[in-house]
Amino acid sequence: MTQDEIIRFAIQCRLVTTGNSDGIYMDALTEFANLVATKEREACAKLVDEEALDAYTFDDSLARATEGYARLIRARGEQA
Repeated sequence: MTQDEIIRFAIQCRLVTTGNSDGIYMDALTEFANLVATKEREACAKLVDEEALDAYTFDDSLARATEGYARLIRARGEQA
């Protein structure tokens, strides 16, 4: 998630207003959002990993591609 998305979501949920979207509270919300995004990203990657294991039963190239998707999901966290 980008900083702008986090702020927009916080405003949408009425956690902050456009007038108080800066400061320590916003920093805490940003950290919280990043932790949630990291946990969700890893959960998604684990699901893809499980599919990769199942895919080995059918086709090695499909399994390798599926493993690549899990790596891409995890790499999104490194882009932030």
